[in-house]
Parts: sequence; structure tokens; C-alpha cells
Amino acid sequence: MNKFEELSLLGTKFHKLKVNELINYIVTSAQQNKKTIVGNVNVRAINFAYELPWYKNFINKSDVVFCDGFGVLLGAKMCGHCLNSSNRMTCPDYIENLASSCEKANVSLFLLAGKPGVAEQAVKKLRLIAPNLKIDSHHGYFDKSGTENELVIERINQFQPDVLYVGFGMPVQERWILDNSSRINAKVFLPLGACLDFYTGAVYRGPRWMTNRGLEWLTRFFTEPQRLWERYVVGNPLFFYRVLRQLSKSSKV
Repeated sequence: MNKFEELSLLGTKFHKLKVNELINYIVTSAQQNKKTIVGNVNVRAINFAYELPWYKNFINKSDVVFCDGFGVLLGAKMCGHCLNSSNRMTCPDYIENLASSCEKANVSLFLLAGKPGVAEQAVKKLRLIAPNLKIDSHHGYFDKSGTENELVIERINQFQPDVLYVGFGMPVQERWILDNSSRINAKVFLPLGACLDFYTGAVYRGPRWMTNRGLEWLTRFFTEPQRLWERYVVGNPLFFYRVLRQLSKSSKV
């Protein structure tokens, strides 16, 4: 059990916490003899949870769920929850602090994400920050079932990471954790999407003034409009429509 305040938005839970609390929770959990799932929610995740029962179940059964999106903060505020920007955190901004904390606590880290070469580049950058960190990696472009999947799991298990970062994007990474976590020798499972792409510069996030104000999605949309138009142009209004509809139903009760 964690000590963080649990909130609910459209039936999906997340916790009110700050980045230093999240890092401490991950490192502490990695030193326990049990498996811990750390989930995260943004607008896309809440939409998936609304439409996919298994996905909502994954989030709601996770040990801790942090907020990684200003849209979720705004939706939660609309529903009466007291939150601010310090309760939203995005992985590229704290991954070096996480690596340093893991190094100090002798907690090992395995990065499973990105196109070939991205995770290796992230390892090189993190070793500059935490030279004594026990860290290894494998790219995320492999068949998520069958022989190839088994070979990846075997490699992870040989390393026996305390923290396994999984970055395949939603909802593939959550499905993979559900299907494989029982066979993986890791303590903490951390699905974090495209974090390494942003951290290594493989994908441009946008200027700091935009990312600090929750406008990162605009940069991503204009960079990859064909791939991301449905996620943002359809997904964002749909999320707020659902929030407003829930508020309207609540006011009539």
C-alpha cells in the first residue's frame, strides 16, 4: 500500500504525488521482494481506460499511478480535485534523477524501449550522470509473442533488473506487462512510452516554455500530423466531452 491520496477521473484512478515522491517510491519498491506496477495516465490513457475494460483494470490495479498530462490535471480540477502543475510529471524531465537515485541505492535498471540504438544512446547518457549505475537495455522493436519475445525475456532475466522500464507506447506496453510480468525477474515495472525518444532527442519535444505549459502535444502534432491527428484532434475534445458529461450527470443526482 502507498500513502498517496487516490483520485478518480472517469472511473480511472491516479495518485496525487510529486516527482521526488515518485522516484523515492520506485527506488524503495525496487528493494522489496515483490513485484510492483507503476502506471501513469494522460488524456490518451484515460480514453483507453474508458473504452478498454482490461486497460482500466490494469491502471486501477497498479500499485501507484502518476499523472503525466496537463489535460488530466485540468479534467481533475473540473471535477473538484485540488491539484497543481507539480502533481504532473513527465519521464524525460526526471529520468536522470531516477538514475542517480538508483545508483545511490544500488538499484539496477533495464531499458526496454525505442527503435534499435535509442535505448543504447540513453544508457550512454545516463552513465554520464550515474557512472556506477547497473544498467542494460534492449530495443522495443521485437515480436511481442513467440520466440523473439522469449529471447528478450531471457535476456532481461539474465540481468535480473530491480526496475524494468517498458516503452512500447500505450496500450501495447501495458498489455505486454500483463501478459509477461509473471515470468520476468524484475521488481518494479515502469511503462513510460516514448520517454527515451524524447530524452535522447530522437523525437523533438518542443521548446521548454511549451512543455512546461502542457503544450508539448502541439509540437508532436505538427511534427507527425498524419500519425497523431486522431490522438489529439479527436482524443482531446472527446476526453473533455466525457468529463463534462459526467459533471452534468453528477449535478442532476
